[in-house]
Amino acid sequence: MPRKQDKAGTSRTAASVAKAAGAVKSPRDGWALYRKPVAAILVVAVLLGVLVWDGSQPSPSGDVTQATDGGRGGREFLSMPAAASTASMPQTAAVQRQQLVQQVVQADQALCQYQSGTRYPPGSRPVSQHPDQIYPNQPVAESHAMRKPDGTADKAVQIATTQSHVYLAAGEKAVFTVRASDAQGQPLALQVEKAVAKGLSFAGQKESAALALNMNDSGQDGDTRAADGIYSATLQPAQSGFASFHGTLRTEVSYTVAGKPGRIFFDVVYSPELPATWVAGVRESTEAGQLRFTLRANVRLPGRYLVSARLDDAQGKPFALLSFNDVLPQGLNDIPLIVAGNLLRDGQAQMPLRLRDVDAYLLRENVDPDRLLMPRLEGQVAVSKTYALNIFSSEEWQSDERQRYLMEFGKDLQQAKNALRQLDPEVERNGYPQSECRTAGNSNTATTAGTSPQRLVR
Repeated sequence: MPRKQDKAGTSRTAASVAKAAGAVKSPRDGWALYRKPVAAILVVAVLLGVLVWDGSQPSPSGDVTQATDGGRGGREFLSMPAAASTASMPQTAAVQRQQLVQQVVQADQALCQYQSGTRYPPGSRPVSQHPDQIYPNQPVAESHAMRKPDGTADKAVQIATTQSHVYLAAGEKAVFTVRASDAQGQPLALQVEKAVAKGLSFAGQKESAALALNMNDSGQDGDTRAADGIYSATLQPAQSGFASFHGTLRTEVSYTVAGKPGRIFFDVVYSPELPATWVAGVRESTEAGQLRFTLRANVRLPGRYLVSARLDDAQGKPFALLSFNDVLPQGLNDIPLIVAGNLLRDGQAQMPLRLRDVDAYLLRENVDPDRLLMPRLEGQVAVSKTYALNIFSSEEWQSDERQRYLMEFGKDLQQAKNALRQLDPEVERNGYPQSECRTAGNSNTATTAGTSPQRLVR
């Protein structure tokens, strides 16, 4: 896996940089957009779902009977004999009731969180669940103390860098910048000695040739403004000796500040082959209570493709993250990006909606790099018509897997309630305790992000 190193020699994987930048997700996530919020719920359910009564507290009758789950994993609930008198041992009965109440609350929390977290389909998620994916084409920005070649840090000098892209498709380019300041943020004079790009090789691979880059502060080769103290360089593999290189390209920059030397590395992952290309035009339709944007691609290499797109409302607020994950054959293919009707209604989407920043790649299993990138579609791609929200379905997303989980969580909750009712029959009349998730009304989870784009800094 490619790595991005800081000047101390410590390193991070390019995948972590990609996540910070909102770049294309790790391909091994599969339906990651759905599983990320759900995975946390399932862990909580497994670890906290049901407290097992170990019999350490004596019951009024001197023993504890178990109400099992009928073979569904051996979960156990405290159960009291129907004729037990809590009056004879009020303190013990109160402790036991507290345990049973906690069981009910935890089982209700697990059911409620799973239900609310999966009410939308995997390919249509509230953008609030994926804040790192909102602006995928913003530069990755970093700032830290200058690291010298010997690995020590000079806190008196702060180095700020940006990197426009982490993943590059054929024909795309990356721009790197570096500048220096003192501890109070005042600019310091920086001089770049050299900037060299090289393809990283691993055991048994042939070393690639090095390429010198023009990192300058003269308004050329990616530098936007001359003499502003910000040095910039552009790496465009297709226009260099890296045109056929597939893998991680590392750019090493050597510089000095007040005569003191420093180094910085920039890594990008380059795929020289386009597995598919986009066909112009986006179709829009409403089907089965949902809003559908249909893109078209000319697929050259068949396989599993992962596509992501962002949806903003009429005020420009990020609203949803849409995705596609399926196998495509060779030739022309439709790629549907579906906005769930209940997501539109829960979030009170302001029409028209704007589809933007589409990225896609072909997944390559068990190889490195693990993807072949399609050209990214930056900026606005399509604008929807204006619809009344009541034409869209308010129904929750359903699947066989979701129904199985809901059934199992429901059984756990019912067993916990039965155990509590056996000790305290009045609870059925007075009402069972509920979790914070339930009392907060978390059945609707569609929320939007803030209006101001945030630069993602690692």
